[in-house]
Amino acid sequence: MFTGIVEEVGVVRFVGPGFLTVSAGEVVKGTVAGDSVAVNGVCLTATTVDAKSFSVSVMAETMRRTNLGMLVPGKKVNLERAVAAGGRFGGHFVQGHIDGTGRITSLGREPDAVIMRVAAASGIMRYIVEKGFVAVDGVSLTVTDYDERAFAVSLVEFTRRHTTLDDAGIGDTVNIEVDIMAKYVEKFSTDRKSGISREFLGEHGFLSA
Repeated sequence: MFTGIVEEVGVVRFVGPGFLTVSAGEVVKGTVAGDSVAVNGVCLTATTVDAKSFSVSVMAETMRRTNLGMLVPGKKVNLERAVAAGGRFGGHFVQGHIDGTGRITSLGREPDAVIMRVAAASGIMRYIVEKGFVAVDGVSLTVTDYDERAFAVSLVEFTRRHTTLDDAGIGDTVNIEVDIMAKYVEKFSTDRKSGISREFLGEHGFLSA
C-alpha cells in the first residue's frame, strides 16, 4: 500500500528484458530485496538494492499496460516506498495497481498552479469525480474538473518541484490509478445482496447531491 506522496525522483540507469534499475538515494534507505517500491505509481518488487540504486522485476504485461515500457536510461521516475505500519498517511490509499494510461492534453498556467488535463478511457473516467482522488504517475492528486473524456488536476509548485510532473508535456503518457473507494462504492451500490443502495450512500455522505 502507498500514499501517492512521492518520496524522491529517481533516474533510470538500465532497462532490460524483465528488469529495471533506478538510481536513488532516499528510497534505498531501509529497503531490502523483496520490498515493494512504486515506480511511476506501479508497485514492483525490489530484487537487488545497494546504497545508490535498486533493481526491480517487471513483467512484459506491466510494460505494455503502463508507461514503464517507454522508459529509457536517463529518464526520471517518481519513487515511493510502501507505507510502514504506524507511519503518517498524507495522500490517499494507492495500491500501485495501474488501471490504465492517459494522455496529457493541455497544461494551463495560473498564478500559483498549473492545471493539467488528462484524457482517459471511459473505463477510467467512470470512477472520476470532482474533488475525488486520482494517482497520476504515482502522485496523489485531487480532481478539479472532468467531463466524459478527460479530467483536470491542479499542480502546485511543491508538487511540480518534487515529482516528474514538472517535466510533463502535452502528449505525454501517464499512469492512472483511480481511487479504490470508488470501485467499492460501485460494487456495493449495484450488488443487491449487500443491502447498500444509492439512497443509503447518499444519506451517509458517500455521494454528492
